[in-house]
Amino acid sequence: MAAGVTVAAATSAYDSALAMSPKKGGHYKQALTGGATSDVLDPAQSLDSYMINVSFGQLRNCLTEIGPDGQLTGELAESWEASPDAATWTFKLRKGVEFHNGKTMEASDVVNTFNHHRGKDSKSAAKGIIEPVTDVKADGKDTVVFTLSGGNADFPFLVSDYHLCVCPAKDDGIDWQSGVGTGGYVLENFEPGVSTKVKRNPNYWKPDRAFFDSVESLFIADVVARTNALKSGEIDSMANLDLKTVHLLKRDKNLQIIPTNGNKQATFPMFTDTAPFDNVDVRTALKLAMNREEMLGKIAKGQGEVGNDHPIGPANIYRATADEIPQRQYDPDKAKFHLKKAGMEGLKVTLSTSDTAFDGAVDSTQLFAESAKAAGIEINILRESNDGYWSNVWLKKPFVACYWGGRPTEDWIFSQIYAANASWNDTKWKNEQFNKLLVEARGELDPAKRRELYVEMQRLVHTDGGVILPMFLAYTQAATNKIGLPKQMASNWELDGHKNAERWWMA
Repeated sequence: MAAGVTVAAATSAYDSALAMSPKKGGHYKQALTGGATSDVLDPAQSLDSYMINVSFGQLRNCLTEIGPDGQLTGELAESWEASPDAATWTFKLRKGVEFHNGKTMEASDVVNTFNHHRGKDSKSAAKGIIEPVTDVKADGKDTVVFTLSGGNADFPFLVSDYHLCVCPAKDDGIDWQSGVGTGGYVLENFEPGVSTKVKRNPNYWKPDRAFFDSVESLFIADVVARTNALKSGEIDSMANLDLKTVHLLKRDKNLQIIPTNGNKQATFPMFTDTAPFDNVDVRTALKLAMNREEMLGKIAKGQGEVGNDHPIGPANIYRATADEIPQRQYDPDKAKFHLKKAGMEGLKVTLSTSDTAFDGAVDSTQLFAESAKAAGIEINILRESNDGYWSNVWLKKPFVACYWGGRPTEDWIFSQIYAANASWNDTKWKNEQFNKLLVEARGELDPAKRRELYVEMQRLVHTDGGVILPMFLAYTQAATNKIGLPKQMASNWELDGHKNAERWWMA
């Protein structure tokens, strides 16, 4: 179930940084992407990388954590156990953990946190993955019991989701507004879409984490501006390099390039309940009209691998083989066949895109439009504003550019994005057989049988689903040689699983 981890040294500075031992001190200044003026401190509403890094990576903790080796480890939970049918899970909490305001973290905080994401009126993006939770209750101050509607062998993985950070209980809900958490840093200032400043939590319960005295996180959407800030020393690290300039940055002796391979994926979701995308032949034609090999080579510079229109990536253990689901190839003639079958020859569609969608998204859409011409498809590219893209375009418009960080288990990503009732079902896809198999696979404890179920689900997404998934991408980030780095980097998200503020240090 572990996400694979591959970290390649790109410069001698990177090698040197890996050899250093952590030490405390210093002010760390980083440039992140994925911010917006609409950002809030409510973890239920964390939409993109900026708030994931701040809320999940700096201010708060979850019950469990995906470690740098891809293995699951306890965070606020020190242990957990399941009933024989995996439908009841009991978590023992760490004792003596304090929130930033001095309050001791207890089971009631965990119960209220999870209830914040549950219920028919919940707008939480985690609603889909915890929908099977029928009850959560405290058993004393240090034990929490989850009752599920059916077995789920992956449940301990799911509670590491960045939306499920534990916040202090307040009345019948939680206090998310203050930013108070149990994490390594205490909030000092939060200006949505601009910057966040934090200082080290002197009472952090992890003695070997959170080394910086303070952290400042800037939102800089423009990759050129981020790169110039890094080269000038204005910032210490940046996320999401321009892949076209990585070879130039490698020559700078003051910088270290940090590539990490994982399950990050570029996607083009289509609303399957909206014409013309409600016709499976139209969806298939668009999938066939994309030259994904060309896109991987020109946009990602070969850093990653081609996708096959389903989200289970190279780091997942139940990924279908090429024999089980043959790789979809660029085939404009076959695309024309499907358009004729749909009665949609000469198809015209509008595709929304933005620099914030993923690295190279605008160029990717242009390549897509060019390759689609051979199939008689006209794609009108609508370049949207970076600010507000995730709140005003994604989930609002029927055909857009998007990206997803991979999830370490198949159930997690299927439940969060592809289940009929998922808050982030960005294709509006509702496939009865898929949703039946999703529940069945969750409770199947035999690995061979689970694999069969997950492969069939991948096949359904591939053939019937509304996502075009051309590429799995490497995370590319860089830091100055002032930053010390651990020998192993997490690959579940960029920037060491978004835990860079607590895992990195001043060299």
